[in-house]
Amino acid sequence: MDNRRVVVTGLGAVTPLGNDVETLWNNLIAGKNGIGPITLFDPSDFAVKIAAEVKDFDPKLYMEKSEIRRSDRNVQMGLGAAIQAVEDSGIEGHFDPERAGVYFGSGIGGIATFEDVFEKFLAKGPRFVSPYFIPMMIPNMCAGTIAIRYGMQGPALPAVSACASGTNALGEALRAIRHGYCDVMISGGTEAAVTRSSVAGFIKMGALNQTDDVNRASLPFHKDRGGFVIGEGAGAMVLEEYEHAKARGAKIYAEFSGYGSTCDAHHMTAPDPEAKAGAKAIKDAWIESGCIDPSKVYVNAHGTGTPLNDASETKALKIVFGEEDAHKIVISSTKSMTGHMLGGTGAVEAIASILAMNKGIIPPTIGLDNQDPECDLDYTPLVAREYDVDCVLSTSLGFGGHNACVGFKKVSE
Repeated sequence: MDNRRVVVTGLGAVTPLGNDVETLWNNLIAGKNGIGPITLFDPSDFAVKIAAEVKDFDPKLYMEKSEIRRSDRNVQMGLGAAIQAVEDSGIEGHFDPERAGVYFGSGIGGIATFEDVFEKFLAKGPRFVSPYFIPMMIPNMCAGTIAIRYGMQGPALPAVSACASGTNALGEALRAIRHGYCDVMISGGTEAAVTRSSVAGFIKMGALNQTDDVNRASLPFHKDRGGFVIGEGAGAMVLEEYEHAKARGAKIYAEFSGYGSTCDAHHMTAPDPEAKAGAKAIKDAWIESGCIDPSKVYVNAHGTGTPLNDASETKALKIVFGEEDAHKIVISSTKSMTGHMLGGTGAVEAIASILAMNKGIIPPTIGLDNQDPECDLDYTPLVAREYDVDCVLSTSLGFGGHNACVGFKKVSE
Protein backbone atom coordinates (compact mmCIF):
# COMPACT_ATOMS: atom_id res chain seq x y z
CA MET A 1 0.00 0.00 0.00
CA ASP A 2 1.24 3.48 -0.86
CA ASN A 3 2.25 5.76 1.99
CA ARG A 4 2.54 9.09 0.23
CA ARG A 5 3.38 12.33 2.01
CA VAL A 6 0.55 14.82 2.55
CA VAL A 7 0.92 18.57 3.06
CA VAL A 8 -1.32 21.49 3.96
CA THR A 9 -1.41 24.22 1.30
CA GLY A 10 -4.47 26.29 2.19
CA LEU A 11 -6.30 27.46 5.33
CA GLY A 12 -9.69 29.05 5.93
CA ALA A 13 -11.73 29.87 9.03
CA VAL A 14 -15.00 31.40 10.20
CA THR A 15 -15.00 31.59 13.99
CA PRO A 16 -16.10 33.49 17.11
CA LEU A 17 -12.67 35.17 17.03
CA GLY A 18 -12.76 36.28 13.42
CA ASN A 19 -13.99 35.35 9.98
CA ASP A 20 -10.60 34.72 8.42
CA VAL A 21 -7.42 32.96 9.49
CA GLU A 22 -5.33 36.06 10.16
CA THR A 23 -7.94 37.64 12.44
CA LEU A 24 -8.47 34.35 14.24
CA TRP A 25 -4.75 33.95 14.88
CA ASN A 26 -4.19 37.51 16.06
CA ASN A 27 -7.07 37.24 18.52
CA LEU A 28 -5.90 33.85 19.78
CA ILE A 29 -2.42 35.02 20.67
CA ALA A 30 -3.86 38.21 22.17
CA GLY A 31 -5.99 36.07 24.48
CA LYS A 32 -9.24 37.60 23.29
CA ASN A 33 -12.45 36.09 24.59
CA GLY A 34 -14.98 35.28 21.84
CA ILE A 35 -17.81 34.48 24.25
CA GLY A 36 -20.75 36.84 24.70
CA PRO A 37 -24.53 37.08 25.14
CA ILE A 38 -26.63 34.90 22.86
CA THR A 39 -28.10 36.95 20.02
CA LEU A 40 -29.20 34.24 17.58
CA PHE A 41 -32.36 33.63 19.61
CA ASP A 42 -34.01 35.04 22.72
CA PRO A 43 -32.51 33.15 25.69
CA SER A 44 -34.66 34.82 28.37
CA ASP A 45 -36.18 31.53 29.53
CA PHE A 46 -32.92 29.60 29.36
CA ALA A 47 -30.56 28.79 32.22
CA VAL A 48 -27.68 29.56 29.83
CA LYS A 49 -27.59 32.95 28.15
CA ILE A 50 -24.08 33.07 26.68
CA ALA A 51 -22.36 31.41 23.75
CA ALA A 52 -19.42 31.85 21.38
CA GLU A 53 -21.22 33.10 18.28
CA VAL A 54 -19.70 34.00 14.93
CA LYS A 55 -20.06 37.75 14.53
CA ASP A 56 -20.69 39.76 11.37
CA PHE A 57 -20.51 36.76 9.04
CA ASP A 58 -21.80 37.71 5.58
CA PRO A 59 -22.65 34.68 3.45
CA LYS A 60 -23.07 36.97 0.43
CA LEU A 61 -19.28 37.06 0.24
CA TYR A 62 -19.39 33.41 -0.77
CA MET A 63 -22.85 32.61 -2.15
CA GLU A 64 -25.58 34.05 -4.33
CA LYS A 65 -28.79 35.13 -2.57
CA SER A 66 -30.68 32.17 -4.03
CA GLU A 67 -28.05 29.79 -2.64
CA ILE A 68 -28.23 31.41 0.77
CA ARG A 69 -32.00 30.87 0.93
CA ARG A 70 -31.48 27.18 0.16
CA SER A 71 -28.72 26.53 2.71
CA ASP A 72 -28.36 26.24 6.48
CA ARG A 73 -25.96 28.49 8.39
CA ASN A 74 -23.57 25.56 8.96
CA VAL A 75 -23.18 25.12 5.19
CA GLN A 76 -22.73 28.84 4.64
CA MET A 77 -19.89 29.03 7.17
CA GLY A 78 -18.31 25.80 5.99
CA LEU A 79 -18.36 26.91 2.36
CA GLY A 80 -16.93 30.28 3.39
CA ALA A 81 -14.01 28.60 5.16
CA ALA A 82 -13.45 26.25 2.21
CA ILE A 83 -13.42 29.10 -0.32
CA GLN A 84 -10.84 30.93 1.81
CA ALA A 85 -8.68 27.80 1.92
CA VAL A 86 -8.92 27.25 -1.84
CA GLU A 87 -8.02 30.87 -2.57
CA ASP A 88 -5.14 30.68 -0.09
CA SER A 89 -3.80 27.54 -1.75
CA GLY A 90 -4.17 28.56 -5.39
CA ILE A 91 -5.30 25.01 -6.13
CA GLU A 92 -8.24 25.90 -8.37
CA GLY A 93 -7.51 24.78 -11.92
CA HIS A 94 -4.59 22.63 -10.79
CA PHE A 95 -6.19 19.26 -10.05
CA ASP A 96 -7.79 16.33 -11.80
CA PRO A 97 -11.48 16.40 -10.76
CA GLU A 98 -11.57 12.61 -10.46
CA ARG A 99 -8.55 12.71 -8.12
CA ALA A 100 -9.96 15.43 -5.84
CA GLY A 101 -12.49 15.12 -3.05
CA VAL A 102 -14.08 16.67 0.01
CA TYR A 103 -14.29 15.26 3.54
CA PHE A 104 -16.09 17.75 5.76
CA GLY A 105 -17.51 17.08 9.22
CA SER A 106 -20.59 18.26 11.07
CA GLY A 107 -21.81 16.76 14.30
CA ILE A 108 -25.41 17.95 14.04
CA GLY A 109 -26.00 19.47 10.61
CA GLY A 110 -28.87 21.85 9.91
CA ILE A 111 -30.52 21.98 13.30
CA ALA A 112 -31.60 25.62 12.87
CA THR A 113 -33.36 24.62 9.65
CA PHE A 114 -35.05 21.72 11.44
CA GLU A 115 -36.32 24.02 14.19
CA ASP A 116 -37.68 26.63 11.80
CA VAL A 117 -39.38 24.19 9.43
CA PHE A 118 -40.83 22.01 12.16
CA GLU A 119 -42.31 25.06 13.85
CA LYS A 120 -44.11 25.92 10.59
CA PHE A 121 -45.17 22.30 10.22
CA LEU A 122 -46.78 22.27 13.66
CA ALA A 123 -48.46 25.64 13.14
CA LYS A 124 -49.66 25.29 9.55
CA GLY A 125 -49.35 21.66 8.50
CA PRO A 126 -47.34 19.65 5.97
CA ARG A 127 -48.19 21.82 2.96
CA PHE A 128 -45.99 24.58 4.38
CA VAL A 129 -42.83 22.46 4.72
CA SER A 130 -40.08 23.82 2.47
CA PRO A 131 -39.01 21.63 -0.46
CA TYR A 132 -35.45 22.41 0.63
CA PHE A 133 -36.03 21.14 4.18
CA ILE A 134 -34.22 17.80 3.80
CA PRO A 135 -31.16 18.98 1.82
CA MET A 136 -30.76 21.96 4.17
CA MET A 137 -30.92 19.74 7.24
CA ILE A 138 -28.76 16.71 6.45
CA PRO A 139 -25.16 16.87 7.73
CA ASN A 140 -23.50 15.78 4.47
CA MET A 141 -24.65 18.87 2.61
CA CYS A 142 -21.61 21.01 3.36
CA ALA A 143 -19.30 18.40 1.81
CA GLY A 144 -21.61 18.14 -1.18
CA THR A 145 -21.87 21.91 -1.61
CA ILE A 146 -18.09 22.34 -1.58
CA ALA A 147 -17.64 19.52 -4.10
CA ILE A 148 -20.25 21.08 -6.39
CA ARG A 149 -18.57 24.49 -6.13
CA TYR A 150 -15.21 23.14 -7.30
CA GLY A 151 -16.27 20.21 -9.48
CA MET A 152 -14.51 17.66 -7.29
CA GLN A 153 -15.68 14.23 -8.44
CA GLY A 154 -13.72 12.05 -6.05
CA PRO A 155 -15.13 11.02 -2.67
CA ALA A 156 -17.27 13.65 -0.92
CA LEU A 157 -18.28 12.56 2.56
CA PRO A 158 -19.15 14.00 5.96
CA ALA A 159 -17.61 12.80 9.19
CA VAL A 160 -20.37 12.69 11.81
CA SER A 161 -18.71 11.86 15.11
CA ALA A 162 -19.96 14.61 17.43
CA CYS A 163 -17.14 16.83 18.70
CA ALA A 164 -14.55 14.77 16.81
CA SER A 165 -16.22 15.32 13.41
CA GLY A 166 -13.82 17.93 12.05
CA THR A 167 -10.76 16.04 13.23
CA ASN A 168 -12.00 12.74 11.84
CA ALA A 169 -12.72 14.43 8.50
CA LEU A 170 -9.13 15.69 8.35
CA GLY A 171 -7.69 12.34 9.31
CA GLU A 172 -9.70 10.37 6.80
CA ALA A 173 -8.77 12.88 4.09
CA LEU A 174 -5.12 12.32 5.02
CA ARG A 175 -5.58 8.61 4.47
CA ALA A 176 -7.38 9.12 1.15
CA ILE A 177 -4.33 10.94 -0.21
CA ARG A 178 -1.70 8.90 1.64
CA HIS A 179 -3.01 5.64 0.23
CA GLY A 180 -3.38 6.85 -3.32
CA TYR A 181 -7.11 7.43 -3.76
CA CYS A 182 -6.83 11.19 -4.23
CA ASP A 183 -4.21 13.86 -4.84
CA VAL A 184 -6.15 16.83 -3.44
CA MET A 185 -8.74 17.11 -0.67
CA ILE A 186 -10.68 19.96 0.87
CA SER A 187 -11.31 18.97 4.46
CA GLY A 188 -12.50 20.40 7.75
CA GLY A 189 -15.62 20.83 9.81
CA THR A 190 -18.51 23.15 10.51
CA GLU A 191 -21.31 23.64 13.02
CA ALA A 192 -24.09 26.15 13.63
CA ALA A 193 -25.90 24.79 16.66
CA VAL A 194 -26.43 27.87 18.82
CA THR A 195 -30.16 27.26 18.57
CA ARG A 196 -33.06 26.90 20.98
CA SER A 197 -33.38 23.12 20.94
CA SER A 198 -29.63 22.49 20.87
CA VAL A 199 -28.87 24.77 23.81
CA ALA A 200 -31.86 23.41 25.74
CA GLY A 201 -30.64 19.86 25.14
CA PHE A 202 -27.11 20.55 26.30
CA ILE A 203 -28.49 22.32 29.39
CA LYS A 204 -30.62 19.31 30.29
CA MET A 205 -27.54 17.09 29.95
CA GLY A 206 -25.71 19.28 32.44
CA ALA A 207 -22.95 19.87 29.89
CA LEU A 208 -22.96 23.69 29.76
CA ASN A 209 -21.53 26.13 32.27
CA GLN A 210 -24.49 28.16 33.54
CA THR A 211 -22.64 31.28 34.63
CA ASP A 212 -23.46 34.63 33.06
CA ASP A 213 -19.86 35.82 33.48
CA VAL A 214 -18.26 35.46 30.06
CA ASN A 215 -14.79 35.60 31.60
CA ARG A 216 -15.50 32.66 33.95
CA ALA A 217 -17.48 30.54 31.54
CA SER A 218 -14.96 28.47 29.57
CA LEU A 219 -12.34 27.31 32.08
CA PRO A 220 -10.41 24.30 30.77
CA PHE A 221 -8.25 22.58 33.41
CA HIS A 222 -9.43 25.04 36.07
CA LYS A 223 -10.34 23.88 39.55
CA ASP A 224 -13.70 25.66 39.25
CA ARG A 225 -14.60 24.52 35.73
CA GLY A 226 -18.28 23.77 35.37
CA GLY A 227 -19.01 22.81 31.78
CA PHE A 228 -18.36 24.01 28.26
CA VAL A 229 -19.61 27.03 26.36
CA ILE A 230 -21.39 26.20 23.12
CA GLY A 231 -19.93 27.87 20.05
CA GLU A 232 -20.20 27.77 16.29
CA GLY A 233 -17.83 28.09 13.37
CA ALA A 234 -15.95 26.35 10.60
CA GLY A 235 -12.40 25.54 9.60
CA ALA A 236 -11.06 24.22 6.30
CA MET A 237 -7.79 23.03 4.82
CA VAL A 238 -6.57 22.18 1.36
CA LEU A 239 -4.54 18.98 1.57
CA GLU A 240 -2.28 17.77 -1.23
CA GLU A 241 0.08 14.97 -2.00
CA TYR A 242 3.55 16.41 -1.48
CA GLU A 243 4.89 15.95 -5.03
CA HIS A 244 1.65 17.38 -6.46
CA ALA A 245 2.05 20.51 -4.32
CA LYS A 246 5.77 20.78 -5.02
CA ALA A 247 5.28 20.48 -8.79
CA ARG A 248 2.99 23.50 -8.90
CA GLY A 249 5.14 25.56 -6.53
CA ALA A 250 2.55 25.65 -3.78
CA LYS A 251 3.07 27.36 -0.45
CA ILE A 252 3.24 24.64 2.19
CA TYR A 253 2.19 25.29 5.79
CA ALA A 254 3.03 21.90 7.25
CA GLU A 255 3.26 18.20 6.61
CA PHE A 256 0.17 16.32 7.75
CA SER A 257 2.05 13.59 9.49
CA GLY A 258 -0.20 11.59 11.79
CA TYR A 259 -3.72 10.49 12.65
CA GLY A 260 -5.30 8.35 15.32
CA SER A 261 -8.95 7.37 15.71
CA THR A 262 -10.45 5.17 18.42
CA CYS A 263 -13.60 4.68 20.48
CA ASP A 264 -13.86 4.40 24.25
CA ALA A 265 -16.73 1.88 23.91
CA HIS A 266 -17.61 3.01 27.42
CA HIS A 267 -20.56 5.46 27.69
CA MET A 268 -22.86 7.56 25.55
CA THR A 269 -21.51 10.89 26.79
CA ALA A 270 -18.90 10.41 29.52
CA PRO A 271 -15.26 9.75 28.63
CA ASP A 272 -13.61 6.61 29.91
CA PRO A 273 -11.90 7.64 33.17
CA GLU A 274 -9.08 5.22 32.37
CA ALA A 275 -8.47 7.14 29.10
CA LYS A 276 -6.96 4.13 27.35
CA ALA A 277 -8.64 4.57 23.96
CA GLY A 278 -8.10 8.33 24.00
CA ALA A 279 -4.45 7.74 24.74
CA LYS A 280 -4.16 5.32 21.82
CA ALA A 281 -5.56 7.88 19.37
CA ILE A 282 -3.03 10.45 20.56
CA LYS A 283 -0.17 7.97 20.56
CA ASP A 284 -0.98 6.77 17.04
CA ALA A 285 -0.85 10.34 15.70
CA TRP A 286 2.37 11.08 17.61
CA ILE A 287 4.16 7.91 16.53
CA GLU A 288 3.11 8.35 12.90
CA SER A 289 4.46 11.90 13.03
CA GLY A 290 7.88 10.63 14.07
CA CYS A 291 8.45 13.33 16.68
CA ILE A 292 10.65 11.89 19.40
CA ASP A 293 11.39 14.77 21.78
CA PRO A 294 8.36 15.61 24.00
CA SER A 295 9.78 19.07 24.73
CA LYS A 296 9.32 19.92 21.02
CA VAL A 297 5.63 18.96 20.96
CA TYR A 298 2.62 21.27 21.30
CA VAL A 299 -0.80 19.76 22.00
CA ASN A 300 -3.94 21.74 21.29
CA ALA A 301 -6.09 19.91 23.80
CA HIS A 302 -9.76 19.13 23.46
CA GLY A 303 -9.95 20.93 26.82
CA THR A 304 -13.69 21.59 27.06
CA GLY A 305 -13.84 22.79 30.65
CA THR A 306 -16.01 19.86 31.78
CA PRO A 307 -14.80 18.08 34.91
CA LEU A 308 -14.64 14.61 33.37
CA ASN A 309 -13.08 15.54 30.02
CA ASP A 310 -10.17 17.58 31.31
CA ALA A 311 -9.14 14.99 33.89
CA SER A 312 -9.43 12.15 31.39
CA GLU A 313 -7.46 14.02 28.74
CA THR A 314 -4.70 14.81 31.21
CA LYS A 315 -4.49 11.14 32.10
CA ALA A 316 -4.37 10.21 28.40
CA LEU A 317 -1.40 12.51 27.81
CA LYS A 318 0.43 10.97 30.75
CA ILE A 319 -0.21 7.50 29.36
CA VAL A 320 1.18 8.51 25.96
CA PHE A 321 4.25 10.45 27.04
CA GLY A 322 4.87 8.99 30.47
CA GLU A 323 4.45 10.76 33.79
CA GLU A 324 7.78 12.60 33.59
CA ASP A 325 7.83 13.50 29.88
CA ALA A 326 4.19 14.62 29.91
CA HIS A 327 5.38 17.62 31.91
CA LYS A 328 7.75 18.54 29.06
CA ILE A 329 5.08 18.98 26.38
CA VAL A 330 3.38 22.34 26.05
CA ILE A 331 -0.42 22.32 25.92
CA SER A 332 -3.26 24.79 25.63
CA SER A 333 -7.00 24.84 25.09
CA THR A 334 -8.14 27.48 22.62
CA LYS A 335 -11.72 26.62 23.62
CA SER A 336 -11.07 28.98 26.52
CA MET A 337 -11.48 31.70 23.87
CA THR A 338 -13.60 30.18 21.08
CA GLY A 339 -15.95 28.06 23.15
CA HIS A 340 -16.76 24.62 21.81
CA MET A 341 -17.62 24.74 18.10
CA LEU A 342 -18.66 21.07 18.13
CA GLY A 343 -18.19 19.64 14.61
CA GLY A 344 -16.18 22.69 13.57
CA THR A 345 -13.85 22.77 16.52
CA GLY A 346 -11.31 20.14 15.44
CA ALA A 347 -10.56 21.81 12.13
CA VAL A 348 -10.19 25.28 13.66
CA GLU A 349 -7.93 23.92 16.40
CA ALA A 350 -5.80 22.07 13.86
CA ILE A 351 -5.32 25.39 12.03
CA ALA A 352 -4.35 27.07 15.31
CA SER A 353 -1.86 24.26 15.97
CA ILE A 354 -0.17 24.63 12.58
CA LEU A 355 0.15 28.38 13.01
CA ALA A 356 1.56 27.93 16.52
CA MET A 357 4.29 25.71 15.08
CA ASN A 358 5.04 28.02 12.16
CA LYS A 359 5.13 31.21 14.20
CA GLY A 360 6.72 29.84 17.37
CA ILE A 361 3.93 31.17 19.58
CA ILE A 362 1.69 29.03 21.78
CA PRO A 363 -1.88 30.37 22.22
CA PRO A 364 -2.93 30.62 25.87
CA THR A 365 -5.55 28.95 27.98
CA ILE A 366 -7.15 32.14 29.22
CA GLY A 367 -8.81 32.23 32.63
CA LEU A 368 -6.56 29.50 34.03
CA ASP A 369 -5.66 31.22 37.30
CA ASN A 370 -6.42 28.29 39.61
CA GLN A 371 -5.31 25.04 38.04
CA ASP A 372 -6.94 21.79 39.15
CA PRO A 373 -4.31 19.70 40.97
CA GLU A 374 -5.60 16.69 39.02
CA CYS A 375 -4.74 18.58 35.82
CA ASP A 376 -1.10 19.30 36.58
CA LEU A 377 0.56 19.70 33.16
CA ASP A 378 1.75 22.82 31.33
CA TYR A 379 -1.42 24.32 29.82
CA THR A 380 0.04 27.75 28.90
CA PRO A 381 -2.05 29.66 31.44
CA LEU A 382 -3.39 33.17 30.85
CA VAL A 383 -1.05 34.52 28.16
CA ALA A 384 0.60 33.31 24.95
CA ARG A 385 4.30 32.62 24.97
CA GLU A 386 7.06 32.12 22.45
CA TYR A 387 8.05 28.48 22.18
CA ASP A 388 9.68 26.56 19.35
CA VAL A 389 8.13 23.17 18.51
CA ASP A 390 8.70 20.70 15.68
CA CYS A 391 5.43 18.80 15.94
CA VAL A 392 1.85 19.64 16.92
CA LEU A 393 -1.04 17.41 17.91
CA SER A 394 -4.69 18.44 18.00
CA THR A 395 -7.10 16.25 19.94
CA SER A 396 -10.89 15.90 19.78
CA LEU A 397 -13.05 13.73 22.01
CA GLY A 398 -16.72 13.35 21.12
CA PHE A 399 -19.96 11.97 22.52
CA GLY A 400 -20.25 8.28 21.74
CA GLY A 401 -16.67 7.83 22.90
CA HIS A 402 -15.14 9.05 19.63
CA ASN A 403 -11.46 9.99 19.99
CA ALA A 404 -9.45 11.58 17.19
CA CYS A 405 -6.04 13.17 17.02
CA VAL A 406 -4.16 14.70 14.10
CA GLY A 407 -0.45 15.50 13.92
CA PHE A 408 1.49 18.00 11.82
CA LYS A 409 5.21 18.72 11.55
CA LYS A 410 7.53 21.09 9.78
CA VAL A 411 8.23 20.11 6.19
CA SER A 412 11.61 18.63 5.34
CA GLU A 413 12.87 17.58 1.92
